[in-house]
Amino acid sequence: MKNIDEQLEIIKRGTVEILLEEDLKRKLKRSIETNKPLIVKQGFDPTAPDIHLGHSVSLRKLRQFQDLGHKVVFLIGDFTGMIGDPSGKSEIRKRLTKDEVLKNAETYKKQVFKILDPDKTIIEFNSRWCSSMTFEDVLSLTAHYTVARMLERDDFEKRYKSNRPISILEFMYPLIQGYDSIALKADIELGGTDQKFNLLVGRELQRAYGQEPQVIITMPLLIGTDGTDKMSKSLGNYIGINESPREMFGKIMSIPDKLLYDYFVLLTDLSYDELERIKKELDGGAVNPMIHKKRLARAIITFYHSDEEAKNAQEEFERVFSQKGLPDEIGTSKLKANDGKIWIVKLLTESGLCNSGSEARRMIKQGAVSIDGERISSIDDIINISSERLIKVGKRKYRKIILAGK
Repeated sequence: MKNIDEQLEIIKRGTVEILLEEDLKRKLKRSIETNKPLIVKQGFDPTAPDIHLGHSVSLRKLRQFQDLGHKVVFLIGDFTGMIGDPSGKSEIRKRLTKDEVLKNAETYKKQVFKILDPDKTIIEFNSRWCSSMTFEDVLSLTAHYTVARMLERDDFEKRYKSNRPISILEFMYPLIQGYDSIALKADIELGGTDQKFNLLVGRELQRAYGQEPQVIITMPLLIGTDGTDKMSKSLGNYIGINESPREMFGKIMSIPDKLLYDYFVLLTDLSYDELERIKKELDGGAVNPMIHKKRLARAIITFYHSDEEAKNAQEEFERVFSQKGLPDEIGTSKLKANDGKIWIVKLLTESGLCNSGSEARRMIKQGAVSIDGERISSIDDIINISSERLIKVGKRKYRKIILAGK
């Protein structure tokens, strides 16, 4: 096991805040002396089926803890997922059903081992202890926190002052997340900067329940491909870790130049010296950012797929976008249509080019949809698919459309 300073250097990379660093040093010292790994926890509510690069920021940190010899608990919040984390929300969140949460949880379990070591990962579900809590247990938990303390939370405070509703159920969320730390006897908990309040609640509840308070490590929120908002599937600005190499490469090439350095720091294992060199080249304009984007894309795709697939994705990107060619492989969708005609929005959703009607409408209004090279400008267009048509959505999605039965 590495010494304290060596472990701290690895742990601190890319973090925003460690509360408290002295506590972390003390825990690491005890771990080395007793040869007992620390319990490092992070919870993930399976509110959507896909893990994206935004999630990977803290998952990669968990992997670093594993490589340092510590015990990582990947906690699936199947119980809290039915409440919905209110962090950063201005309205009451729509609650998910148990079936929806469990279905998403299964996909999480499959995807997470692209990053974490399966032999060193404990997968837990917080329903294991939450479902068995009695009403008396819940009342006892609530007695350790006041409404005034809850309203110190930024998003709750804003909603309260603007007379927007806050449900009692939402007040329960940070308490339940904190109780997870008690159930797991967590030494360390990771989370995004938007989770700081929840993480602090866990620290205080552990103290109230007679446990040593956990160390809190907050990680930065990865900005999505739009360059503005936190990466999120609901905003469509995400890069999924399960996406094809071609799709990943194209999306990474579309990120604003200003995000490049942060992406290198948070999503790759480059050395500090190499990161400093990249920063200087980007700040000084000595190197075309496109070169660094290709390097970033190659590194990320190699990690989630393979070097060969990353190389092929780059070659295809350069052929399609630099030489204005078409991808080697274009999927085909056979669609049913009355008299060979179909509404453009229905065509885009049924072919899988768009995930929903709202996304299809948005892409059309943005001028991002074309058929046989001609841009579609109206969401009301009726498309004739009696003969094969080539559909393009955005910069990377292509699909051949033919009439079913032909």
